[in-house]
Amino acid sequence: MSLSSQCVSHAVPVYIGTVPKLWSETVEAHRHQVRHAIMDTTADLVAETGLRSVTMSEIAEKTGIGRATLYKYFPDVEAILFAWHQRHVHAHLQHLTEVRDQVKDPGERLEKVLDAFALHAYESRAHRESELARLVHRGEHVAAAQEHLTDFIERLLADAARAGHIRNDMAPSELADYSIYALTAAHTMPTKAAVHRLVAITLDALRPRS
Repeated sequence: MSLSSQCVSHAVPVYIGTVPKLWSETVEAHRHQVRHAIMDTTADLVAETGLRSVTMSEIAEKTGIGRATLYKYFPDVEAILFAWHQRHVHAHLQHLTEVRDQVKDPGERLEKVLDAFALHAYESRAHRESELARLVHRGEHVAAAQEHLTDFIERLLADAARAGHIRNDMAPSELADYSIYALTAAHTMPTKAAVHRLVAITLDALRPRS
């Protein structure tokens, strides 16, 4: 069923003054649904037929909306893909936050987060060198997300260092950069077991020197 066919068929009541909160929330939820449907459809089309062959008309048709409606949300295909990737990055950072919040011990918390980060790099390896990946990684949101990730890991390292789990002869910011670059290599690992070994080696380098 297309999104357009899900619209309410009965007459919309006319309100004078402030729009009721429930109505406003319903409209916003619908816009959110349409926006995400557009992004998902576009990503699927690019995966099926390639980046250069996808058109706004095709996206509108596959999503089940009119071209005019589509242009109210996004100006072109590139903008849709940037938004899609931004959502993906946000979900990854949110997942790392959830992993962090599940563990109280600073050392174990750092280990769990670094493991989750490395597994994400491993699982996204198939898309890393694609034409789509080269496009979306030019977005301004990528630099902001990288900065957020570095600060996130840096705080975990600082907490672990204060608890005696991590070496204190180097600044947490330097250790954060090292950890991220080392574990990004997880996308080259052949198996998840190899990823876990990479995390173990990285953690060993972070621990206090005897």
